[in-house]
Amino acid sequence: MTLPPFTVIEGNIGAGKTTLATLLAERFNRRLILEEFDDNPFLSLFYRDPERYAFPVELFFMAERHKQLQNELTRPELFTQGTISDYLFIKTLLFARNSLTEQEFRLFGRLFRALDVNFPQPELIVYLHRPVKALQANIARRGRSFERDMKDDYLASVQSAYFSYFRTLRETPVVVLDLGENSFTEDASLFEEIVELITRPHGPGLHTFELRSRQSVL
Repeated sequence: MTLPPFTVIEGNIGAGKTTLATLLAERFNRRLILEEFDDNPFLSLFYRDPERYAFPVELFFMAERHKQLQNELTRPELFTQGTISDYLFIKTLLFARNSLTEQEFRLFGRLFRALDVNFPQPELIVYLHRPVKALQANIARRGRSFERDMKDDYLASVQSAYFSYFRTLRETPVVVLDLGENSFTEDASLFEEIVELITRPHGPGLHTFELRSRQSVL
């Protein structure tokens, strides 16, 4: 069993994408790219007052993601075979479309298109899907102060933005893992099932799998 050379793990806030990306990088000896977001000075302000701080928070994210991917995806891989990332650069545009006014988004989109060049496209996207209730439980459990004011409707709109984007893809396989409230860190068999599913050959388009374990603890 193996993964394509460039695999991306995506998901809503609190879905477990960073945890899964880390476990898979260890399993398959892949170079790991994890999004760096803790130093965004506008993030906590955005969650309290989205209309006021949406543009600066999204602009900062875009600049930081571009810088990180530019550094990571253009340097040689020395001791690993392939790369796993816990985000797509396009998420910058998806979140911005969800947060900005029409006028702000037009400007933001022009900046995004200027930066979205020369990055290799993933051969596989794995999307972790959970209901909003489960996302909120994970968010509360990890206890990040800037996420305390996360709204259910915001999480639902993020989810909708991802699926709208996935439906436009014509060349990339997207494996959607519907995990419900189940934990692949608490249930080793569930993690092995995930590995088996995402290492199968998948053609372009959406492939959805519902996973349920005997343990229902996140």
